[in-house]
Amino acid sequence: MDARFGKTIGTSNLSDFVYLDHAASTPMREVAVSAMAPFMSGVYANPSGSHRFARIARKAIDEARDDVAEAIGCKAGEIIFTSGGTEGDNATIFGSARRRGGVAVCSAAEHHAVLHCVENLNGQVVGVDATGVINVAELEKVLQDPQNAGRVSVVSVMAVNNEVGSISPLRQVAKVVRANAPNAVLHTDAVQATCWQDLREISKLVDVLSVSAHKFGGPKGMGVTMQRIGLEIDPLIVGGGQERDRRSGTHNVGGIMATAAALRETDSTRDAEVERVTQLRDALVDAVISEIDDVIETVARDKRVPGIAHFCIAGCESEAILFLLDEAMICASAASACASGAMEPSHVLSAMGVDRKYSMGSLRMSLGHTTTLSDIDRASTALIAAVHQLRHKKPAVKAQVGR
Repeated sequence: MDARFGKTIGTSNLSDFVYLDHAASTPMREVAVSAMAPFMSGVYANPSGSHRFARIARKAIDEARDDVAEAIGCKAGEIIFTSGGTEGDNATIFGSARRRGGVAVCSAAEHHAVLHCVENLNGQVVGVDATGVINVAELEKVLQDPQNAGRVSVVSVMAVNNEVGSISPLRQVAKVVRANAPNAVLHTDAVQATCWQDLREISKLVDVLSVSAHKFGGPKGMGVTMQRIGLEIDPLIVGGGQERDRRSGTHNVGGIMATAAALRETDSTRDAEVERVTQLRDALVDAVISEIDDVIETVARDKRVPGIAHFCIAGCESEAILFLLDEAMICASAASACASGAMEPSHVLSAMGVDRKYSMGSLRMSLGHTTTLSDIDRASTALIAAVHQLRHKKPAVKAQVGR
């Protein structure tokens, strides 16, 4: 281990952590690391070059593109390699608006990579229901508004909410958009869907789809956008003309290889992982709810993906819960923003109408391909103890999950 890295992590033993923050970033899969390594030092030529060494790198990219296209359910020519989900979202919304003008539309619970773009363009934000998914009837009204007639340039609705894990009714959304704004670009941020849903079923409903590699076991700084052939969107990044002039910049060959490898494995193991992680998620939620009163499971299990357990806990603040969990070496998260020194509920929970009594104690524990039953045991025990401590109660008896 590099001495500087050792100094950075201090005395912490990384194996001691229980990592339940997969929705933020996943550990890289071994197949991704192996696929990346030869292109970090061995095959280092610029794939845009004309010599034989460059053509080796280019061929690797072409093969990776084919694999990614197969997993997403599109043509190889519709794949654009990007730096991640944020770039994919920004490029689609800003690029569509620049090309077409008009109005950009999204839901109130979108990731900020979408929401801030639409707000920047003075677009329209559609409300969501109590589960955090777009109100389709309200979307239809927005699209039918005479002021918007023929002017909607792009509609962006996420496949899975990154905070609470709710699954959007994209089939209904697509039907409404096609009927009322047929010239609009329909985009979905599918970053949180990749591990849990078949992207082939999602991609056939939309014009543009964005994912981020580090959410499914690939490297950070890599993403994929599917953009239908013939769809004209102004590029966000111009220069060298790579990716058919849709995204300039020298290719990250190693990152592309790792992304393709991670996506292949994610796709081939998805069904088994959905079943396995669902059982772990349910064990975690059941253990917590059975030992803590006045806590709500934010979204019903049948309306969200398996990898996200989201709680709202009355009588506690997210920051305090996370501090105690961190002391117990449990990695989790809460999407609260600090404004003027005061903690405020996340924009997602506010849009959902969650009572402030509960939303101030929001907690997301997200599972993934490395999560084990032992992780669930330790996490549930630590969370139960933390809540009891914050409520000035005696620590609860350790929960025994699945034993």
